[in-house]
Amino acid sequence: MAKAPAASLGASDDAVRLMLDRYKCPVPFHTVRTRFLGNIASPSITASPIAMVKGLWGGELPVFDHPDEVNTLFGALVMGLWNRLTRHQDRSAPFRLARPDLPSDREGLEALARIRREEVEGFVEGLFGTSQELDLPERAHRALQTLTEIRSMFAGVEELIADASKPAPAADISVTARHLREMTRITEHEMHEAVLSCTRARRQVLDARPVSKPTMH
Repeated sequence: MAKAPAASLGASDDAVRLMLDRYKCPVPFHTVRTRFLGNIASPSITASPIAMVKGLWGGELPVFDHPDEVNTLFGALVMGLWNRLTRHQDRSAPFRLARPDLPSDREGLEALARIRREEVEGFVEGLFGTSQELDLPERAHRALQTLTEIRSMFAGVEELIADASKPAPAADISVTARHLREMTRITEHEMHEAVLSCTRARRQVLDARPVSKPTMH
């Protein structure tokens, strides 16, 4: 049996996406990104890239045809994607959500709202990991509150657009698209602020407050 190719330390997003598809990862790439980002920021002592990678498959890695494929997978996800995301701990490197190529119609808006909801959920999942409560600095706590609220807004837009019984004239679609763009901007800002706040807290040992994991429904 031929050996699997060695992992590139700088595996691109496209390469990571293909690898996730190859191993039938149930978590979409846009959510993997925000899960990793949340875990990078997390003050939880259980946070680790290895645990995050395993968590993408429910805690058990996929079946590999060759032992070298394990290193290839971890190399792409950790040495590639994870390491790239760590740069967002710097204020000069703002985080950006996925920019999917979607049509500007009802189906496209529904897909975008779903992606944004999943991205927020992924960030919270990564931030908390296996913990139900975290000591977060005040700015991160406020960011989490905002993200929880905006996640509900994305879910509401998704549900509304998916309802075929509701009309969706072009003018309404245009307004909704504008709202989603603004909500995306806020989401990016609050995620980045949460990351920066947690990074400062780790570096400066700031006082933190306990926060319970929000219920996503």
